Amino acid sequence: MAELLNIELDGRPVVSDTISEPEIPVVRGQKVYIETYGCQMNVSDTELMMGILKRAGYQSSSRPEDADVVLLNTCAIREHAEERVVGRLNQLSYLKVKKPHLVMGVSGCMAKHLADEFMHRVPSVDLVLGPDSYRRLPDLIAEASREPALDVRLDRDEDYLGLDPLRKNGTHAWITIMRGCDKFCTFCIVPYVRGRERSVSAPEIVRQAEVAASEGFQEVTLLGQTVNSYRHGDCDFADLLQMVAGVDGIRRIRFTSPHPSDFTDKLIDTMAGEEKICRFVHLPVQSGSDSVLGAMKRNYTVSEYLNLVDRLRSTMQGLCLSTDVIAGFSGETEADFEATLDLMRQVRYDSAFMFKYSPREGTVAHREIADTVSEVEKGRRLEAVIALQNQISEEINRTYVGKKLDILVQGDAKKGKGLAVGKSDGFKTVVFPRSGIKDNTFVQVEIQKTTLKTLTGHPVLSQVASC
Repeated sequence: MAELLNIELDGRPVVSDTISEPEIPVVRGQKVYIETYGCQMNVSDTELMMGILKRAGYQSSSRPEDADVVLLNTCAIREHAEERVVGRLNQLSYLKVKKPHLVMGVSGCMAKHLADEFMHRVPSVDLVLGPDSYRRLPDLIAEASREPALDVRLDRDEDYLGLDPLRKNGTHAWITIMRGCDKFCTFCIVPYVRGRERSVSAPEIVRQAEVAASEGFQEVTLLGQTVNSYRHGDCDFADLLQMVAGVDGIRRIRFTSPHPSDFTDKLIDTMAGEEKICRFVHLPVQSGSDSVLGAMKRNYTVSEYLNLVDRLRSTMQGLCLSTDVIAGFSGETEADFEATLDLMRQVRYDSAFMFKYSPREGTVAHREIADTVSEVEKGRRLEAVIALQNQISEEINRTYVGKKLDILVQGDAKKGKGLAVGKSDGFKTVVFPRSGIKDNTFVQVEIQKTTLKTLTGHPVLSQVASC
């Protein structure tokens, strides 16, 4: 199963935790290959689909050439994503000549967004399914083996209760705690392709964390489009964090992506008081201008955002922050853009995902807000944003020289023989000599030098007592 990562509607709660097992058509010996595009939610969905297919008797293939089913699990967020996926589908179409029985499909957000357009543009596509159709995947594959199949319906009740993902060996487990979004930011397609917000029951999330721990995962990330708006009955996100923290074997808890308007004092106090919750928050800002934030329908002001940053940092010492920034949103003036740079200088993020604005068909901004900033100007502004953030990131990273960080070892470093790589509590990438240290263990590393994206050091202890 390959993963290609670009890193980068009102749901009713489940009243009962009773799980009815779906009837799944069982196959034997067929192989499936899934290529994943997009965010962590798509990675989690791929693992969910592989779990469903494993129960139906499918095996995982690492190469499309060896598979009987080829799926591209897609994201609809970025402007040119469709062309990339269509190009890849056309590239893989030759497999249908060699294997006429092969089922080729598209899943995920882009499948919902474009629906049968895929079948018109790429005749080799047999199956298109949206993010609420994964439970039916074995049935849909069987149907697509006879005639083209499409299921992109949004289901307010679908939370995939009781279905366990098939994770690859590693140190980190994704757990989806909610699906959909109710924010309807004007630039965002998510509510239209993933539906309205609905939360998974807390006991089910705890069960999934226990399963992950039993499989050897020591770190979990709780996923949601606006993860901190989670609520199931009387259980809010702060309560859920406490429950997951009580799972034996889980030593680190992360979550993404929270919305700035959904942080409560209770949540911040819970984060500060629980040592398993990592001192890292991805806090999307998008713009440093109140007028642009209003046009984006972000539901907070610059002042409110900065106040939240102060509350988080004063409560959690050593907190690391990342963010999202959009350059050149419709109507953004030079003064608005300079306000974004000023906010970045004030907050001093450890890292950021930075993009130039591109209107997405189907969003409010695409329908109702004129795209007033030229592509050349968008590019200039984005370059300035990137240059400033790179400068800040390098400056922050240099302050880590001489510090000792507890690192969860993830595997071999991409560059350098005999080097391992891992993540700190603050989500810093740290490279160090392996020296016999095993993956999925904690090691203390003293930082000796830094770059824009990486800290390099030397192990101090082979194992540490806590993360």
